[in-house]
Amino acid sequence: MIKALKQMAKTSPVRRFYLFPHRFRTAWSYSVRNLKRIPGWMIHSNECDNFNYDLAELNRDYLASFIAVVADSDVAKVRGYFDELLSDTALKDHIARMTLSSEDRYVADQRAKYARRLGWYALVRILKPKLVIETGIDKGLGSCVLAAALLRNVAEGFPGSMIGTDINPRAGYLLNPPYTQVAKVMYGDSITSLQTLPGPIDLFINDSDHSADYEAREYGIIDSKLSKNALIIGDNAHSNNKLMTFALQTNRRFLYFQEKPEGHWYPGAGIGVAFSHPAKEGPR
Repeated sequence: MIKALKQMAKTSPVRRFYLFPHRFRTAWSYSVRNLKRIPGWMIHSNECDNFNYDLAELNRDYLASFIAVVADSDVAKVRGYFDELLSDTALKDHIARMTLSSEDRYVADQRAKYARRLGWYALVRILKPKLVIETGIDKGLGSCVLAAALLRNVAEGFPGSMIGTDINPRAGYLLNPPYTQVAKVMYGDSITSLQTLPGPIDLFINDSDHSADYEAREYGIIDSKLSKNALIIGDNAHSNNKLMTFALQTNRRFLYFQEKPEGHWYPGAGIGVAFSHPAKEGPR
C-alpha cells in the first residue's frame, strides 16, 4: 500500500498528501527513542548541562578508527588506550570523591563517563605531547583525563604538561592531586591567557566560549605558537566550521567525528581535528 502511494505521489502533487501519516510515523519513530530516555535521565542524573555519557559500542569503534587516522597509528593500539582509560579505577574513584566533596555535587554525576574524551586520552598517549592546552575546562573532567594520560607518559620517560583556561574561578574542581603534578589552570578570559602562554603547543583543545567568533580568535592567537605537527581539536565543530576554515587557511587537513551516546537523550557532540600528516608517534 505504501509503495503504491509513493508511486502515485510521483505523478500528482495532491496525492503526496496521502503520505503525510506515514511520513509522520517514520519521523516520530526516530524522535521518540530519545524522548523515552528523558524520564530515566531525570531520575538517575543530576546534570543540567555539559552532559557526560558513554559512547555506543559501534560508535566507540568508529572513534578508534578516526583517532588512528589522525595520529597515523594502529587501531588496535588506540583501542588499547581506550581500555587503559576505562579500567583506570584510581581516576574513577578520584572523580567520584571530588564530585561528592564539591559545591556542585547536586548538579553533577559521580560516575566518570568519558565519551569523546577517550579520543583525547589516546592522542596524548600516542603522540606524547610536551604541552597540551585546553580552553574551557568546566568541572575539569577532560582535564583529569588529559592529566591521567600525561602521568602515564611521564612514567614511561616522556614528560609533558597541560594548562587549562577558564573564566569561571570555580571551574576545575575535579583537578586535584595527583593530577595537578602535570596540570594547572589559568583563570580569566581565555583569549587573554592564550596571549601570555609560551609555545610550542603540541595539542590544543578549544572548548571555551562557544561563539564562532571567539573560537576563531583562539585559533588566530595560537597559530604562531603551534609546534610543527601540532593537533588542534575543536569541541564545538558540530555547530560551526571555524576549525575547518582554520585548517584550510594553514594548509592542514581536517576530519570530523560525531558522537552517538549510549542510552542518553542528548544526540552527542563531536571532535573536529586539524592536523598535518603524517603525524608522528612520540615526542616532537
